[in-house]
Amino acid sequence: MAMGETPITITGNLTSDPELKFANSGAAMVRFTVASTPRAYDRESGQYKDGTSMFMRCSAWRHLAEHVAESLTKGMRVIVSGRLRQLDWQNDQGENRSMLVMEVDDIGPSLTFATAAVTKAAPRNDGGSKPATSNDVWNTPAKSDGDLPPF
Repeated sequence: MAMGETPITITGNLTSDPELKFANSGAAMVRFTVASTPRAYDRESGQYKDGTSMFMRCSAWRHLAEHVAESLTKGMRVIVSGRLRQLDWQNDQGENRSMLVMEVDDIGPSLTFATAAVTKAAPRNDGGSKPATSNDVWNTPAKSDGDLPPF
């Protein structure tokens, strides 16, 4: 991790199935959102009360992206570790906009209320890329993996 980056770990539930895409370079990229809701015990009512939910958009690349898409589905409770990135842009009306996204370094199922069977992935040398085929019209090399925005 580079100096000045903002590390973060979030525990929450996937709001939908992870969406796997491939950059023009062939690098795999996955997008998903994690909902995290704090919960506190209220002694007066004798019940737990939910706080305000946070929805964190996340993205992962290459092998990790493919593993996420193959392993995780909507509703699963996960623990996600990564770095915050701020995306800035202008909308059609010329207004400045920004949002925070999480660039995922590691993710796995939470085992607090579930069990999981882990299967070690076979080593690969292709960098987590979609196999190239001669008749794939979309398989044009890109200058970098930056041809797909995190969101």
